[in-house]
Amino acid sequence: MKIATLSLALAGLVAVGSFSAMALAQVRSEPAAAAANALNTVKEGDADGAFVQNGKFAEPTGAAMYKRVCAGCHMPNGEGAKGAGFYPALTKNEKLAAGAYPAFVILKGMNGMPPIGRSMTDQQIADVVNYVRTSFGNKYRDKVTAADVAAMH
Repeated sequence: MKIATLSLALAGLVAVGSFSAMALAQVRSEPAAAAANALNTVKEGDADGAFVQNGKFAEPTGAAMYKRVCAGCHMPNGEGAKGAGFYPALTKNEKLAAGAYPAFVILKGMNGMPPIGRSMTDQQIADVVNYVRTSFGNKYRDKVTAADVAAMH
């Protein structure tokens, strides 16, 4: 069971691409702090191109942002995971009905999720929220805008 848990955690970290090995050691006891610290270790110009100017992710669409940033924990199909931590499923998730909820969680963090929105523009947060709210069996069509996100700062 411990090997399966470690394998799941490692697979998630590799999928994200921006977490360091140091974060893996900390993830079990301090998931939010470890993820935030690992995220902050990636700098502009790193080989994987994770960031561009001003420390923001480079992904141009909500789908690309989800794949780069979110899928490592919430899984590629939004099914979530349990292991070294708990990563809620985004599939048919009723908490996504109000677009402000996922935008706030991305921007400010919640429970074990770090405030990953610090590394995104307001438009990128809106794009990934809109992607998640219309994917994985979710049918929430009202759009979150960059202005909606900006009002949450």
